[in-house]
Amino acid sequence: MAQASETLIKSAQTILTMDDDRRELAIHDIRIKDGVIAEIGENLTTDGETVFADGCVVTPGLVNTHHHLYQTLTRAVPGGQDALLFGWLQRLYPIWSRFGPEEMNISAQIGLAELALSGCTLTSDHLYLYPNGSRLDDTIEAAKEVGMRFHPTRGAMSIGESDGGLPPDSLVEKEDAILKDAIRLIDTHHDASDGSMVRVGVAPCSPFSVSRELMRDAAILARDKGVMLHTHLAENDEDIAYSLENFGCRPGQYAEELGWVGEDVWHAHCVKLDQSEIDLFARTKTGVAHCPCSNCRLGSGIAPVRAMRDAKVPVGLGVDGSASNDAGNLVAEARQAMLLQRVALGADAMSPREALEIATRGGAEVLGRHDCGQIAVGKRADIAIWDVTGVHSAGSWDQAAILLAGPTTVRDLFVEGRQIVRDGHITSINLSAVIQRQNALATRLAENL
Repeated sequence: MAQASETLIKSAQTILTMDDDRRELAIHDIRIKDGVIAEIGENLTTDGETVFADGCVVTPGLVNTHHHLYQTLTRAVPGGQDALLFGWLQRLYPIWSRFGPEEMNISAQIGLAELALSGCTLTSDHLYLYPNGSRLDDTIEAAKEVGMRFHPTRGAMSIGESDGGLPPDSLVEKEDAILKDAIRLIDTHHDASDGSMVRVGVAPCSPFSVSRELMRDAAILARDKGVMLHTHLAENDEDIAYSLENFGCRPGQYAEELGWVGEDVWHAHCVKLDQSEIDLFARTKTGVAHCPCSNCRLGSGIAPVRAMRDAKVPVGLGVDGSASNDAGNLVAEARQAMLLQRVALGADAMSPREALEIATRGGAEVLGRHDCGQIAVGKRADIAIWDVTGVHSAGSWDQAAILLAGPTTVRDLFVEGRQIVRDGHITSINLSAVIQRQNALATRLAENL
Protein backbone atom coordinates (compact mmCIF):
# COMPACT_ATOMS: atom_id res chain seq x y z
CA MET A 1 0.00 0.00 0.00
CA ALA A 2 1.59 3.27 -1.13
CA GLN A 3 2.14 6.02 1.39
CA ALA A 4 2.44 9.66 0.44
CA SER A 5 5.49 11.20 2.11
CA GLU A 6 3.37 14.19 3.08
CA THR A 7 -0.38 14.83 3.43
CA LEU A 8 -2.24 17.93 4.56
CA ILE A 9 -5.61 17.65 6.29
CA LYS A 10 -7.04 21.06 5.44
CA SER A 11 -9.60 23.35 7.13
CA ALA A 12 -11.03 20.96 9.70
CA GLN A 13 -14.15 22.39 11.29
CA THR A 14 -13.06 21.13 14.72
CA ILE A 15 -10.02 19.14 15.85
CA LEU A 16 -10.45 17.32 19.17
CA THR A 17 -6.76 16.87 19.92
CA MET A 18 -6.85 14.89 23.19
CA ASP A 19 -3.42 16.42 23.79
CA ASP A 20 -2.12 17.28 27.26
CA ASP A 21 -4.21 20.47 27.30
CA ARG A 22 -7.25 18.80 25.66
CA ARG A 23 -7.33 21.59 23.05
CA GLU A 24 -10.21 21.91 20.61
CA LEU A 25 -9.13 23.77 17.48
CA ALA A 26 -11.44 25.43 14.95
CA ILE A 27 -10.59 25.74 11.24
CA HIS A 28 -7.10 24.27 11.59
CA ASP A 29 -4.87 22.11 9.42
CA ILE A 30 -2.73 19.05 10.19
CA ARG A 31 0.40 18.30 8.19
CA ILE A 32 1.50 14.66 8.17
CA LYS A 33 5.02 13.68 7.12
CA ASP A 34 6.51 10.19 7.05
CA GLY A 35 3.78 8.79 9.30
CA VAL A 36 4.10 11.47 11.98
CA ILE A 37 2.12 14.63 12.78
CA ALA A 38 4.61 17.29 11.70
CA GLU A 39 2.62 20.51 12.15
CA ILE A 40 -0.75 21.78 13.37
CA GLY A 41 -1.85 25.31 12.50
CA GLU A 42 -3.77 27.63 10.24
CA ASN A 43 -3.21 28.18 6.53
CA LEU A 44 -0.62 25.44 6.21
CA THR A 45 0.63 24.32 2.80
CA THR A 46 2.12 21.15 1.33
CA ASP A 47 3.72 19.79 -1.80
CA GLY A 48 1.95 16.49 -1.12
CA GLU A 49 -1.70 15.44 -1.15
CA THR A 50 -4.38 17.68 0.38
CA VAL A 51 -7.47 16.18 2.04
CA PHE A 52 -10.11 18.82 2.71
CA ALA A 53 -11.90 18.48 6.06
CA ASP A 54 -14.29 21.43 6.05
CA GLY A 55 -17.56 20.31 7.60
CA CYS A 56 -15.70 17.60 9.52
CA VAL A 57 -14.69 16.82 13.07
CA VAL A 58 -11.18 15.36 13.32
CA THR A 59 -10.15 13.12 16.22
CA PRO A 60 -7.27 10.82 17.05
CA GLY A 61 -7.84 7.32 15.74
CA LEU A 62 -9.83 5.25 18.20
CA VAL A 63 -8.08 2.45 20.11
CA ASN A 64 -9.61 -0.97 20.75
CA THR A 65 -8.09 -2.71 23.78
CA HIS A 66 -9.92 -6.05 23.64
CA HIS A 67 -11.21 -8.18 20.78
CA HIS A 68 -11.47 -11.78 19.59
CA LEU A 69 -11.32 -11.20 15.86
CA TYR A 70 -11.91 -14.85 14.95
CA GLN A 71 -15.45 -14.55 16.31
CA THR A 72 -16.67 -12.45 13.36
CA LEU A 73 -17.43 -15.84 11.79
CA THR A 74 -19.87 -16.72 14.58
CA ARG A 75 -22.20 -13.77 15.09
CA ALA A 76 -25.75 -14.34 16.37
CA VAL A 77 -25.37 -18.12 16.64
CA PRO A 78 -28.68 -19.79 17.61
CA GLY A 79 -28.41 -21.41 21.01
CA GLY A 80 -25.89 -18.81 22.13
CA GLN A 81 -27.98 -15.69 21.67
CA ASP A 82 -29.59 -15.76 25.12
CA ALA A 83 -26.96 -17.61 27.18
CA LEU A 84 -24.83 -16.39 30.05
CA LEU A 85 -21.04 -16.44 29.67
CA PHE A 86 -20.26 -20.05 30.59
CA GLY A 87 -23.22 -21.51 28.65
CA TRP A 88 -22.41 -19.26 25.71
CA LEU A 89 -18.85 -20.60 25.65
CA GLN A 90 -20.03 -24.21 25.78
CA ARG A 91 -22.30 -23.59 22.77
CA LEU A 92 -19.53 -22.02 20.68
CA TYR A 93 -16.44 -24.08 21.54
CA PRO A 94 -17.45 -27.00 19.23
CA ILE A 95 -17.91 -24.56 16.32
CA TRP A 96 -14.60 -22.83 16.92
CA SER A 97 -12.85 -26.20 17.03
CA ARG A 98 -13.58 -26.49 13.28
CA PHE A 99 -11.58 -23.35 12.40
CA GLY A 100 -8.29 -23.40 10.54
CA PRO A 101 -5.78 -20.84 9.23
CA GLU A 102 -8.09 -19.48 6.52
CA GLU A 103 -10.93 -18.92 8.99
CA MET A 104 -8.56 -17.04 11.30
CA ASN A 105 -7.23 -14.84 8.50
CA ILE A 106 -10.54 -14.01 6.83
CA SER A 107 -12.38 -13.36 10.10
CA ALA A 108 -9.57 -11.05 11.19
CA GLN A 109 -9.72 -9.10 7.93
CA ILE A 110 -13.47 -8.61 8.38
CA GLY A 111 -13.14 -7.58 12.01
CA LEU A 112 -10.31 -5.16 11.29
CA ALA A 113 -12.16 -3.56 8.37
CA GLU A 114 -15.24 -3.13 10.54
CA LEU A 115 -13.16 -1.46 13.23
CA ALA A 116 -11.49 0.83 10.70
CA LEU A 117 -14.83 2.03 9.36
CA SER A 118 -15.78 2.95 12.94
CA GLY A 119 -12.67 5.11 13.35
CA CYS A 120 -10.27 2.61 14.92
CA THR A 121 -6.58 2.79 14.01
CA LEU A 122 -5.01 0.59 16.72
CA THR A 123 -6.45 -2.66 18.04
CA SER A 124 -5.41 -5.47 20.27
CA ASP A 125 -6.61 -9.03 19.71
CA HIS A 126 -6.88 -11.93 22.11
CA LEU A 127 -6.59 -15.23 20.22
CA TYR A 128 -6.63 -18.10 22.70
CA LEU A 129 -7.44 -21.17 20.57
CA TYR A 130 -5.44 -22.64 17.70
CA PRO A 131 -7.28 -25.56 16.08
CA ASN A 132 -6.21 -27.35 12.90
CA GLY A 133 -2.88 -25.61 12.40
CA SER A 134 -4.06 -22.07 13.16
CA ARG A 135 -1.42 -19.61 14.37
CA LEU A 136 -1.37 -16.03 15.60
CA ASP A 137 0.60 -15.29 12.45
CA ASP A 138 -2.65 -15.73 10.46
CA THR A 139 -4.14 -12.64 12.12
CA ILE A 140 -0.91 -10.65 11.98
CA GLU A 141 -0.91 -11.13 8.22
CA ALA A 142 -4.53 -9.91 8.10
CA ALA A 143 -3.61 -6.73 9.95
CA LYS A 144 -0.81 -6.07 7.48
CA GLU A 145 -3.25 -6.49 4.60
CA VAL A 146 -5.81 -4.08 6.09
CA GLY A 147 -3.14 -1.63 7.27
CA MET A 148 -4.16 -1.55 10.93
CA ARG A 149 -1.78 -0.90 13.81
CA PHE A 150 -1.95 -4.19 15.70
CA HIS A 151 -1.30 -5.53 19.21
CA PRO A 152 -2.10 -9.26 18.98
CA THR A 153 -1.76 -11.38 22.11
CA ARG A 154 -0.79 -15.03 22.31
CA GLY A 155 -3.72 -16.42 24.28
CA ALA A 156 -3.99 -19.98 25.52
CA MET A 157 -6.15 -22.55 27.29
CA SER A 158 -4.62 -25.53 29.07
CA ILE A 159 -7.40 -26.95 31.29
CA GLY A 160 -9.95 -28.95 29.30
CA GLU A 161 -13.18 -30.66 30.24
CA SER A 162 -11.45 -33.82 31.44
CA ASP A 163 -9.57 -31.74 34.02
CA GLY A 164 -12.60 -29.77 35.17
CA GLY A 165 -12.30 -26.86 32.73
CA LEU A 166 -14.85 -25.43 30.30
CA PRO A 167 -13.21 -25.90 26.87
CA PRO A 168 -13.21 -29.27 25.09
CA ASP A 169 -9.93 -31.11 25.37
CA SER A 170 -9.35 -30.63 21.62
CA LEU A 171 -8.92 -26.88 22.14
CA VAL A 172 -6.40 -26.93 24.98
CA GLU A 173 -2.62 -27.04 24.63
CA LYS A 174 0.35 -28.26 26.64
CA GLU A 175 1.74 -25.44 28.73
CA ASP A 176 5.34 -25.86 27.62
CA ALA A 177 4.20 -25.61 23.98
CA ILE A 178 2.24 -22.43 24.78
CA LEU A 179 5.28 -20.73 26.27
CA LYS A 180 7.54 -21.91 23.45
CA ASP A 181 5.20 -20.48 20.81
CA ALA A 182 4.91 -17.19 22.70
CA ILE A 183 8.69 -16.86 22.56
CA ARG A 184 8.66 -17.61 18.81
CA LEU A 185 5.98 -14.98 18.15
CA ILE A 186 7.71 -12.28 20.17
CA ASP A 187 11.08 -12.96 18.54
CA THR A 188 9.50 -12.98 15.08
CA HIS A 189 6.98 -10.14 15.18
CA HIS A 190 7.31 -7.86 18.23
CA ASP A 191 8.56 -4.33 17.56
CA ALA A 192 8.95 -2.11 20.61
CA SER A 193 9.96 1.03 18.73
CA ASP A 194 7.89 4.20 18.38
CA GLY A 195 5.59 3.90 15.39
CA SER A 196 5.60 0.11 15.60
CA MET A 197 2.85 -1.53 13.57
CA VAL A 198 2.98 -4.82 15.53
CA ARG A 199 3.54 -5.50 19.20
CA VAL A 200 2.89 -8.92 20.69
CA GLY A 201 1.49 -9.64 24.16
CA VAL A 202 1.21 -12.76 26.31
CA ALA A 203 -2.35 -13.63 27.28
CA PRO A 204 -3.50 -16.85 28.96
CA CYS A 205 -7.24 -16.82 28.36
CA SER A 206 -8.57 -16.59 31.91
CA PRO A 207 -7.88 -17.84 35.43
CA PHE A 208 -10.47 -20.62 34.91
CA SER A 209 -8.93 -22.00 31.69
CA VAL A 210 -5.23 -22.23 32.59
CA SER A 211 -3.24 -23.33 35.61
CA ARG A 212 -1.77 -21.16 38.32
CA GLU A 213 1.66 -22.20 37.05
CA LEU A 214 0.99 -20.98 33.52
CA MET A 215 -0.27 -17.63 34.80
CA ARG A 216 2.91 -17.19 36.81
CA ASP A 217 5.23 -18.44 34.06
CA ALA A 218 3.52 -16.21 31.48
CA ALA A 219 4.18 -13.17 33.68
CA ILE A 220 7.83 -14.11 34.09
CA LEU A 221 8.22 -14.68 30.34
CA ALA A 222 6.52 -11.41 29.40
CA ARG A 223 8.75 -9.39 31.69
CA ASP A 224 11.85 -11.17 30.48
CA LYS A 225 10.87 -10.26 26.91
CA GLY A 226 9.62 -6.75 27.72
CA VAL A 227 6.07 -7.31 26.44
CA MET A 228 2.64 -6.75 27.96
CA LEU A 229 0.28 -9.18 29.71
CA HIS A 230 -3.45 -9.56 29.11
CA THR A 231 -6.31 -11.79 30.32
CA HIS A 232 -10.00 -11.78 31.27
CA LEU A 233 -10.76 -10.90 34.89
CA ALA A 234 -13.82 -10.46 37.13
CA GLU A 235 -16.20 -10.56 34.18
CA ASN A 236 -19.38 -11.67 35.95
CA ASP A 237 -20.79 -13.24 39.11
CA GLU A 238 -19.82 -16.76 37.95
CA ASP A 239 -16.25 -15.55 37.56
CA ILE A 240 -16.16 -14.26 41.15
CA ALA A 241 -17.71 -17.45 42.52
CA TYR A 242 -15.17 -19.59 40.64
CA SER A 243 -12.28 -17.54 42.04
CA LEU A 244 -13.55 -17.74 45.62
CA GLU A 245 -14.19 -21.48 45.39
CA ASN A 246 -11.00 -22.50 43.58
CA PHE A 247 -8.45 -19.91 44.68
CA GLY A 248 -9.83 -18.82 48.04
CA CYS A 249 -9.70 -15.16 47.07
CA ARG A 250 -11.18 -12.56 44.74
CA PRO A 251 -9.81 -12.20 41.18
CA GLY A 252 -7.84 -9.06 41.96
CA GLN A 253 -6.04 -10.77 44.84
CA TYR A 254 -5.30 -13.77 42.62
CA ALA A 255 -3.86 -11.50 39.95
CA GLU A 256 -1.66 -9.73 42.49
CA GLU A 257 -0.36 -13.03 43.93
CA LEU A 258 0.74 -14.18 40.47
CA GLY A 259 2.39 -10.93 39.36
CA TRP A 260 -0.48 -9.85 37.14
CA VAL A 261 -0.60 -6.19 38.14
CA GLY A 262 1.47 -3.26 36.89
CA GLU A 263 1.77 -0.82 33.99
CA ASP A 264 2.55 -3.74 31.66
CA VAL A 265 -0.75 -5.52 32.43
CA TRP A 266 -4.29 -4.92 31.26
CA HIS A 267 -7.36 -6.98 32.12
CA ALA A 268 -10.54 -7.31 30.09
CA HIS A 269 -13.99 -6.57 31.56
CA CYS A 270 -13.44 -6.12 35.33
CA VAL A 271 -17.19 -5.71 35.71
CA LYS A 272 -17.19 -7.04 39.28
CA LEU A 273 -14.11 -5.36 40.78
CA ASP A 274 -14.73 -4.19 44.34
CA GLN A 275 -13.24 -1.06 45.87
CA SER A 276 -10.15 -2.85 47.19
CA GLU A 277 -9.41 -4.18 43.70
CA ILE A 278 -9.96 -0.76 42.14
CA ASP A 279 -7.50 0.68 44.67
CA LEU A 280 -5.00 -2.08 43.79
CA PHE A 281 -5.27 -1.32 40.07
CA ALA A 282 -4.93 2.40 40.71
CA ARG A 283 -1.88 1.94 42.90
CA THR A 284 -0.15 -0.36 40.41
CA LYS A 285 -1.39 1.43 37.23
CA THR A 286 -2.92 -1.83 35.98
CA GLY A 287 -5.09 -1.22 32.92
CA VAL A 288 -8.69 -2.20 32.19
CA ALA A 289 -10.38 -2.91 28.85
CA HIS A 290 -14.03 -1.91 29.32
CA CYS A 291 -16.41 -3.79 26.98
CA PRO A 292 -19.88 -2.33 27.61
CA CYS A 293 -21.83 -3.88 24.70
CA SER A 294 -20.59 -7.40 25.38
CA ASN A 295 -21.24 -6.96 29.09
CA CYS A 296 -24.83 -5.99 28.25
CA ARG A 297 -25.25 -8.81 25.70
CA LEU A 298 -24.13 -11.48 28.19
CA GLY A 299 -25.92 -9.87 31.16
CA SER A 300 -22.65 -9.49 33.06
CA GLY A 301 -23.41 -6.08 34.57
CA ILE A 302 -22.11 -2.52 34.42
CA ALA A 303 -18.41 -2.08 35.11
CA PRO A 304 -17.54 0.58 37.72
CA VAL A 305 -15.83 2.81 35.17
CA ARG A 306 -16.62 6.06 36.97
CA ALA A 307 -15.02 4.75 40.16
CA MET A 308 -12.02 3.45 38.18
CA ARG A 309 -11.51 6.76 36.39
CA ASP A 310 -11.83 8.74 39.61
CA ALA A 311 -9.21 6.49 41.22
CA LYS A 312 -6.89 7.01 38.19
CA VAL A 313 -7.07 3.44 36.94
CA PRO A 314 -6.05 3.40 33.24
CA VAL A 315 -9.22 2.54 31.29
CA GLY A 316 -9.66 1.89 27.57
CA LEU A 317 -12.50 0.51 25.48
CA GLY A 318 -12.92 -2.88 23.86
CA VAL A 319 -15.57 -4.22 21.51
CA ASP A 320 -14.85 -7.79 22.72
CA GLY A 321 -15.53 -10.68 20.37
CA SER A 322 -18.11 -10.45 17.64
CA ALA A 323 -19.90 -13.51 19.04
CA SER A 324 -20.69 -11.69 22.30
CA ASN A 325 -21.13 -8.19 20.89
CA ASP A 326 -22.14 -9.14 17.37
CA ALA A 327 -20.70 -5.83 16.18
CA GLY A 328 -17.27 -4.23 16.11
CA ASN A 329 -18.12 -0.53 15.98
CA LEU A 330 -15.81 1.25 18.39
CA VAL A 331 -17.46 4.67 18.30
CA ALA A 332 -20.78 2.97 19.12
CA GLU A 333 -18.97 1.23 21.98
CA ALA A 334 -17.86 4.61 23.31
CA ARG A 335 -21.46 5.86 23.24
CA GLN A 336 -22.59 2.74 25.10
CA ALA A 337 -19.91 3.26 27.74
CA MET A 338 -21.17 6.80 28.31
CA LEU A 339 -24.81 5.74 28.49
CA LEU A 340 -24.22 2.88 30.93
CA GLN A 341 -22.44 5.13 33.43
CA ARG A 342 -25.38 7.54 33.17
CA VAL A 343 -27.88 4.72 33.74
CA ALA A 344 -25.97 3.62 36.83
CA LEU A 345 -25.03 6.98 38.29
CA GLY A 346 -26.98 9.79 36.63
CA ALA A 347 -26.88 11.94 33.50
CA ASP A 348 -23.80 13.85 34.69
CA ALA A 349 -21.73 10.70 35.29
CA MET A 350 -19.87 10.81 31.98
CA SER A 351 -19.70 13.40 29.20
CA PRO A 352 -19.37 12.54 25.51
CA ARG A 353 -15.91 14.08 25.46
CA GLU A 354 -14.72 11.97 28.38
CA ALA A 355 -16.03 8.81 26.72
CA LEU A 356 -14.24 9.79 23.51
CA GLU A 357 -11.05 10.37 25.50
CA ILE A 358 -11.33 6.84 26.92
CA ALA A 359 -11.74 5.56 23.35
CA THR A 360 -8.62 7.36 22.09
CA ARG A 361 -5.93 8.50 24.49
CA GLY A 362 -7.20 6.21 27.26
CA GLY A 363 -6.88 3.09 25.12
CA ALA A 364 -3.45 4.08 23.83
CA GLU A 365 -2.21 4.50 27.39
CA VAL A 366 -3.61 1.11 28.42
CA LEU A 367 -1.68 -0.52 25.56
CA GLY A 368 1.51 1.35 26.43
CA ARG A 369 1.33 3.37 23.19
CA HIS A 370 2.27 6.85 24.30
CA ASP A 371 3.16 7.60 20.68
CA CYS A 372 -0.53 7.30 19.72
CA GLY A 373 -3.96 8.41 20.92
CA GLN A 374 -3.67 12.17 20.49
CA ILE A 375 -3.25 14.79 17.80
CA ALA A 376 -0.02 16.54 18.72
CA VAL A 377 3.22 17.30 16.92
CA GLY A 378 5.52 14.29 17.06
CA LYS A 379 2.77 11.73 17.62
CA ARG A 380 1.95 9.08 15.04
CA ALA A 381 -0.44 10.14 12.29
CA ASP A 382 -3.41 7.95 13.31
CA ILE A 383 -6.33 10.25 12.53
CA ALA A 384 -10.10 9.88 12.02
CA ILE A 385 -12.17 12.36 9.98
CA TRP A 386 -15.90 12.46 10.71
CA ASP A 387 -18.29 14.18 8.30
CA VAL A 388 -20.84 16.16 10.34
CA THR A 389 -22.75 17.56 7.37
CA GLY A 390 -25.05 14.55 7.03
CA VAL A 391 -28.38 13.50 8.47
CA HIS A 392 -26.94 12.11 11.73
CA SER A 393 -25.57 15.51 12.74
CA ALA A 394 -28.33 17.71 11.31
CA GLY A 395 -29.61 20.10 13.94
CA SER A 396 -26.77 19.38 16.39
CA TRP A 397 -25.72 22.45 18.36
CA ASP A 398 -22.41 20.82 19.30
CA GLN A 399 -21.23 18.84 16.33
CA ALA A 400 -18.03 17.86 18.14
CA ALA A 401 -20.17 15.80 20.54
CA ILE A 402 -20.21 12.98 18.00
CA LEU A 403 -21.17 10.38 20.63
CA LEU A 404 -24.51 12.13 21.04
CA ALA A 405 -25.51 12.86 17.46
CA GLY A 406 -23.24 10.76 15.25
CA PRO A 407 -21.96 9.85 12.77
CA THR A 408 -21.01 6.25 13.58
CA THR A 409 -18.69 5.67 10.64
CA VAL A 410 -15.71 7.67 9.44
CA ARG A 411 -15.32 9.47 6.16
CA ASP A 412 -11.53 9.07 6.13
CA LEU A 413 -9.03 7.24 8.31
CA PHE A 414 -5.24 7.47 8.44
CA VAL A 415 -2.94 4.93 10.09
CA GLU A 416 0.74 5.87 10.21
CA GLY A 417 -0.11 8.50 7.59
CA ARG A 418 -1.63 5.94 5.18
CA GLN A 419 -5.24 6.51 4.19
CA ILE A 420 -6.93 3.15 4.74
CA VAL A 421 -10.48 4.58 4.57
CA ARG A 422 -11.38 7.12 1.89
CA ASP A 423 -14.90 8.50 1.50
CA GLY A 424 -16.28 5.75 3.72
CA HIS A 425 -14.62 2.86 1.86
CA ILE A 426 -11.71 0.60 2.79
CA THR A 427 -8.85 1.24 0.36
CA SER A 428 -6.46 -1.53 1.34
CA ILE A 429 -8.40 -4.73 0.58
CA ASN A 430 -11.24 -5.85 -1.69
CA LEU A 431 -13.81 -5.87 1.11
CA SER A 432 -16.65 -7.26 -1.01
CA ALA A 433 -14.58 -10.30 -1.94
CA VAL A 434 -13.55 -10.86 1.67
CA ILE A 435 -17.18 -10.64 2.85
CA GLN A 436 -18.20 -13.15 0.21
CA ARG A 437 -15.50 -15.57 1.37
CA GLN A 438 -16.45 -15.04 5.03
CA ASN A 439 -20.08 -15.91 4.29
CA ALA A 440 -19.01 -19.07 2.47
CA LEU A 441 -16.87 -20.12 5.42
CA ALA A 442 -19.71 -19.44 7.87
CA THR A 443 -22.04 -21.60 5.80
CA ARG A 444 -19.51 -24.42 5.82
CA LEU A 445 -19.06 -24.18 9.59
CA ALA A 446 -22.80 -24.41 10.12
CA GLU A 447 -23.11 -27.64 8.15
CA ASN A 448 -23.88 -30.79 10.17
CA LEU A 449 -24.28 -28.87 13.44
